[in-house]
Amino acid sequence: MQLRTKTFDRVKDKKIHLFGCRIILLTDQNDTIEASELLEEGKIASEKRKKKKKQLLLCGCASGEDAMETRRPLHPLLLFSSPWLLLLLLLVVQGVSSLQFTREDFPDGFTFGAGTAAFQYEGAAAEDGRTPSIWDTYAHSWRNPGGETGDVACDGYHKYKEDVMLMNETGLEAYRFTISWSRLIPSGRGAVNPKGLQFYNSMINELVKADLPQSLQDEYGGWVSPKVVDDFAAYADVCFREFGDRVAHWTTSIEPNVMAQSGYDDGYLPPNRCSYPFGRSNCTLGNSTVEPYLFIHHTLLAHASAVRLYREKYQSQLKILLPLKEILHPLVFGDYPETMKKAAGSRLPLFSDYESELVTNAFDFIGLNHYTSNYVSDNSNAVKAPLQDVTDDISSLFWASKNSTPTREFLPGTSLDPRGLELALEYLQEKYGNLLFYIQENGSGSNATLDDVGRIDCLTQYIAATLRSIRNGANVKGYCVWSFMDQYEMFDDYKAHFGIVAVDFGSEELTRQPRRSARWYSDFLKNSAVIKKRKTTTTKNN
Repeated sequence: MQLRTKTFDRVKDKKIHLFGCRIILLTDQNDTIEASELLEEGKIASEKRKKKKKQLLLCGCASGEDAMETRRPLHPLLLFSSPWLLLLLLLVVQGVSSLQFTREDFPDGFTFGAGTAAFQYEGAAAEDGRTPSIWDTYAHSWRNPGGETGDVACDGYHKYKEDVMLMNETGLEAYRFTISWSRLIPSGRGAVNPKGLQFYNSMINELVKADLPQSLQDEYGGWVSPKVVDDFAAYADVCFREFGDRVAHWTTSIEPNVMAQSGYDDGYLPPNRCSYPFGRSNCTLGNSTVEPYLFIHHTLLAHASAVRLYREKYQSQLKILLPLKEILHPLVFGDYPETMKKAAGSRLPLFSDYESELVTNAFDFIGLNHYTSNYVSDNSNAVKAPLQDVTDDISSLFWASKNSTPTREFLPGTSLDPRGLELALEYLQEKYGNLLFYIQENGSGSNATLDDVGRIDCLTQYIAATLRSIRNGANVKGYCVWSFMDQYEMFDDYKAHFGIVAVDFGSEELTRQPRRSARWYSDFLKNSAVIKKRKTTTTKNN
């Protein structure tokens, strides 16, 4: 696929591979392009966009006091992450001269917040009717290298009122959290757990983060079976019915790209399905060549079914914006991109005419997670193995830095890259039009101390990049820090510290203490902090 945009004329002979929604710049072998070079050449298009009238859509807001007794209700900022959209825009930050800005420089309706996720935050794994999810099964198994579990986590199930008080003291305008399917509907379908319902009536925001009840995984294989589509729609129906009067924004899944790759290809994460020779773990069930695509396909159909249900049954009643999104290309065009179909062949499920109509335009906004970027080159000329998995289909090599050893697998790079976020927004706008965006997750997990200056530098750079994107014409309506507090992390257990609020996991009380970054964020949100122009250097996000 050739890149068709004047913004990147210099690289028009290169190839942009939009595999699903995973943006990969395929350069010649060992050839890379710096972010600064591309940004310099994007000035002409950026100047043109500055002249256009901005079209900023207003999002619905939560209103009234909720069961958490908050005087100032938090705006629910709920976003998506596509199964391929890691936004690894293959660039590396060189040193950014940040803007001078305040909270007031952002347009009306723009929302700042922070997030957590149910399994990583709530704890109370076996309390009040909750049943195990596939994450519980994984955390308690030999497959979990760290050996830690989410049984207690931050104990948010019992301490949420304290945490909401901290959120209000910080000045958050939105709190993004997830609803555990296995707490709300313990068997996966049927009866609603009244105690789970009571809890989420106090903690309402997002719909699901791969928190599939283990019972459905055992019964029919979970997301690899089409049966999950109806069960998910029924689960969504309960959420819309019970919580819709207070929730402004819904989304169906976070980082399903990670689930497709790590849950069904290499088997590293739950439900730990893979097949020889692709799996990283000793999988006994699965098919790495097919199941990642089944997961993607059924996730799309489940998402689209929930959208149709909402629009037909609830939207006129609740009168709130519905931002639901999964995989960008099928939801815009009703089919997978040609590059993806060519690479996967018969292993990729086909959409029927009904399904294509169902998924087309089944979204209102796009949420992006952005932490880092990698260098990438084309590896399509490599010798093909008899069996192909998703990694083979992508046909790329990745570098965490210029001098590192290339690998077939995407690397969780260490360098922050705010320019990569700008270029991602620019490319998506050029490719798909004036879509509405939220920055779903962004942050740094490198600093466990209370004096976390590096995290402040990270947030400063990315908030500045977001503002630059808006001024250059991007339709961005929100930014969410990951995360509000330290919690159980997917790959690092409790060793990573992404929170602007520290949690002492060694204390019986799981004591919370705001870091310097929390005070900085609070000052910024309350308009007393000005981010002054200065030179910054590359910050590590380990």
